[in-house]
Amino acid sequence: MLTKAENPSLLLKDKDVSPVLRLYFDLAHLKQVYRKGWLERGIPASRCESVAEHTYAAAMLALLLIDWFPELDRLRVLELALLHDFGEVGAGDITPADGISRQEKLQREHDSFSRVLNAWPDRDRCLALFEEYERGESKEAKFVRQVEKLEMALQAGVYQSQELGRLEEFLDSADEAVEDPLLRQILDELRAVLNQSGV
Repeated sequence: MLTKAENPSLLLKDKDVSPVLRLYFDLAHLKQVYRKGWLERGIPASRCESVAEHTYAAAMLALLLIDWFPELDRLRVLELALLHDFGEVGAGDITPADGISRQEKLQREHDSFSRVLNAWPDRDRCLALFEEYERGESKEAKFVRQVEKLEMALQAGVYQSQELGRLEEFLDSADEAVEDPLLRQILDELRAVLNQSGV
């Protein structure tokens, strides 16, 4: 796992602390776990976003866009967006370059999620939300999965505009995942802006 520093929850090892403190220290680790796909494409570590930064941006994007989708449950969307990468606390950001099957990736993230929330009173509900996102069957999960891919494409656009690399493959990946016409408009606008500016 590529990180900026070791997991701060190690400081709590063998200490009798509240579930809130333990959970926060694990959660804080996501601020240190690199979004490894960017590093693999040459984005310098000093400029590479963390998993927590991606999660925040995806949740904010979902919050900003939710009014376009009145049929969706706002709270459920935000919970899914905030929890979708929580399994990466222990599993790290696994990318296709790691050669790990999708099933193995999901199992590692599920195990990590279960471990981190082990003593949390609302553990089962949170785990059910995590699994709902992974299955992608509910309308809220489908929306959040598309927003997550859209956020990835937008971040690729930011990096390209900062001349940190040519990252069209991330826009292409989002093209495959983003189906909703309103979300596609944003993706198409991003492509147009990048093409006009020549980056």
